[in-house]
Amino acid sequence: MPFIRRAGRPGLLGTVARTAVVAGTATAVSGAVASRQHQHAVAQQEAAAFEQQQAAAAAQERAAFAAMPATPPAPAPPAAAGDGSDLLAKLAQLGQLHQQGVLSDAEFAQAKALILGS
Repeated sequence: MPFIRRAGRPGLLGTVARTAVVAGTATAVSGAVASRQHQHAVAQQEAAAFEQQQAAAAAQERAAFAAMPATPPAPAPPAAAGDGSDLLAKLAQLGQLHQQGVLSDAEFAQAKALILGS
């Protein structure tokens, strides 16, 4: 008996082959999508970690800067014994520096004590 070819829909073997091709393609595509999503998630995590490191470094730098002592102004030279008007001029200048905020209360008291020699 000669082999008669069916016209129209494919046979059972053709359907199985087509299903295998579709399933294989779907698996490959879903694997590529999952891989791309994983790479994107890793990149976002690395970016977040980098931002946290930068913020921590900036905070540490600010803390180190805040902890640095301010350089105090040089104390006034000791007053020479003798001329009273010179003493008054130095005290007046010292008072102006204190009022302007250049000298703190402690620095003002220390410099005044040096000028008065007490």
